[in-house]
Amino acid sequence: MARADPKLCQRLITQYHCGSCHAIPGVAAARGRLGPSLQAFGKRSYIAGHVPNSPDALAQWLVVPASLVPDTAMPSMGVSQEDARHMAAYLGQLE
Repeated sequence: MARADPKLCQRLITQYHCGSCHAIPGVAAARGRLGPSLQAFGKRSYIAGHVPNSPDALAQWLVVPASLVPDTAMPSMGVSQEDARHMAAYLGQLE
């Protein structure tokens, strides 16, 4: 997957309120503590402890998390497929 445009991704992460639950490096509005910090997300082997971490799986997770982990606490936030691809690229490069 191509490198993410940090400014676009930061805007999308803010737009979809990811920071309400997660702390995300490089995104000032993302200081949540309900969900796990997404620092070094690109080094993680699994998404939500269940799904092998890949750009395609992460994009699907961002669009419809319950499709991958039915009992997840992660809500569907209305993320479009295109926006999810950008967000996945950004999160995947966090080390």
